Amino acid sequence: MIPNISSELNWLEKHPDSIIGIIRGIERETLRIDLNGKLSQTDHPAQLGSTLTHPWITTDFAESLLEFITPADTNLTETLSFLKDLHINTIKSLPNEQFWPFSMPCFIGDDEEVRLAQYGNSNIGKLKTLYREGLKQRYGAVMQTISGVHYNFSFPLSFWQAYLGVEDEVTGKDKISSGYLNLIRNYYRFGWVIPFLFGASPAICRSFLNNKQTHLPFEFNDSMAYLPYGTSLRLSDLGYTSNAQTNLGLTFNNIDTYIGQLRHAMTLSSEEFKAIGLEKDGKRIQINTNILQIENELYAPIRPKRVTKANERPSDAILRGGIQYIEVRSLDINPFDAIGISDEQARFLDLFLIWCVLAKAPEMSSSELQCTKRNWQTVIVEGRKPDQTIAVGCGNENHPLRLVGKSLFVDLIRIARILDKNEQNNRYEMVCEKWIRAFDEPELTYSGILLQAFKEQGMTNYGLSLAKKYKEELSQSDYQFLTQMQFDIEKEQSITKQWEIESQDTLSFSEFLRLNGGQ
Repeated sequence: MIPNISSELNWLEKHPDSIIGIIRGIERETLRIDLNGKLSQTDHPAQLGSTLTHPWITTDFAESLLEFITPADTNLTETLSFLKDLHINTIKSLPNEQFWPFSMPCFIGDDEEVRLAQYGNSNIGKLKTLYREGLKQRYGAVMQTISGVHYNFSFPLSFWQAYLGVEDEVTGKDKISSGYLNLIRNYYRFGWVIPFLFGASPAICRSFLNNKQTHLPFEFNDSMAYLPYGTSLRLSDLGYTSNAQTNLGLTFNNIDTYIGQLRHAMTLSSEEFKAIGLEKDGKRIQINTNILQIENELYAPIRPKRVTKANERPSDAILRGGIQYIEVRSLDINPFDAIGISDEQARFLDLFLIWCVLAKAPEMSSSELQCTKRNWQTVIVEGRKPDQTIAVGCGNENHPLRLVGKSLFVDLIRIARILDKNEQNNRYEMVCEKWIRAFDEPELTYSGILLQAFKEQGMTNYGLSLAKKYKEELSQSDYQFLTQMQFDIEKEQSITKQWEIESQDTLSFSEFLRLNGGQ
C-alpha cells in the first residue's frame, strides 16, 4: 500500500543540502476560561492590542477563542520559543483566567454563551464579525469553539531547484505548485497517521451532545461521552465538518481546476442556508447564502496557501504566484504541552510532509478523494482498535493499519537521518524510534494516554488540573525569544493601525458588503 520511493530517497541522500532551510509557522487556538472552568465572558484583553491588526495575538471565532500566530521561520526551536513567549505574555495579562487545554470545548451550555469575536468599527472589522455570525447560524457557535493547531510548511527554493530543476519562484511557479499538489494528494491518502498518533480528542463532555444527532457508538462515564478506540472527535462528524461541502467535487490535480471549483462553491446557492435568511430581527446574519460565504469557510485537513497582498483574495494570490506553502489543519491541541504542540510533533510533520512530496501521487478524481476520507474516519472513530485495517484505494482490499504505519516509518527513518545529519544531532530519528512503537502499542498514542487519564480522573477534573498547571508554568516563565518591549511596541502599533483603517473608510458597510461577496 505504501508506494516505493527508494529512488527518491536515494536522490535525497545525495542532495541533503536541498532541504536545509525548511520554513515553518504555527497557529494555535485556545479558549479562555475562568478559574472555575467556565467559558470567559470578558472582552479580549485590551492590553494585548488590536485583534484586527496584531500580527501575533488575535481571536478566531469567539471573543474568548485566542489565536497565537508565529512568523514564518527556518529555525524550529526559535519558532516554538516564539510561540511560548506569546503564551507567556498573554497569560500574564489574564490574572483571573487560564487556557482550556483540549480541542473539544466544555462548560458551554448553549450558543448564546459564546460571544462572537469583535474587530472594531471598520468595514473589514464588521465583515469579519458578520462572517462569524454566519458560521454561528449555519453550524452553531459551540462547534466553532473547537480548537486546533495549524502547521504552515514550505520547502526552500533550493529544494525545488534541485528536485524539479526550476530556476526561480516566478518561472518555476507551475512546477512548484504541482509539487505541492502532489504532497496534498498524498496527505489525503496517508494523513490519517496524524490523528492516529496525535489525535487528542477521544472524548467530549456530554453537554456537547445536546440536541445533536450522531451515529457514533459512544460509551459514557459520568459527564463524559467517549469512543473506546477513538482518536480525534474534532475531525469527526461532530467536529469541523460541513454536509453542504461534501459534494463540492474539489480535486487537487492542478491549480486552475482547484481554484475554479473553489470559486464555484462561493457562487453556488445553498437551499439550507437560504432558509436561514440574510437578516433576522433587522440584523444581518450572513454575508450571503452560498455554500461558502468566503474561501476560508472551506473545511479541509490541508490547504494550499500563498501570502496575500492588500485586499487580495487567497485564490487570487495563488493564481498570481502559485502555491507558496501548505497549511496542515488536522492537529488537535496537544494537552501534554503548555503551548499545544511539541517539538517532536513538529519534527514528525517535517518528516511526513517531505515523504508526501517525494512519493508519486497519481491524480485523483473527486470520488477517489472521497474514498480517502474513509480511512480517516476509520482512524478517527476506532483507530486504536486491535487488528484495525486500512482500505487500499476505493476497492475492498484492506491491510493491517499496524503494518502500513510501520512500513511508512521505514521511509521516515531514512529521511530523519538526512535531516539529523544536516543538524548534527539525532532528534528526528529519536521521534521515529519513539512513535513507531505506537503501531504495536496503540495505548502509547495521545488518545490512548488521554482516555486512560479521563477514566481515572474525569475529563473535567483532568482538564482543569492541566489548565492550572500550565497557567503556573507560563506565569513563572521568562521570555525565551521576545522581550516585553517588543510586545509593547506591537500592541501600540496594532492599535494605531486599527485606528487608521477605521478613519480611512469611505464606503457605507452595506456598499462595502456588496463589493465583498454580500447579497
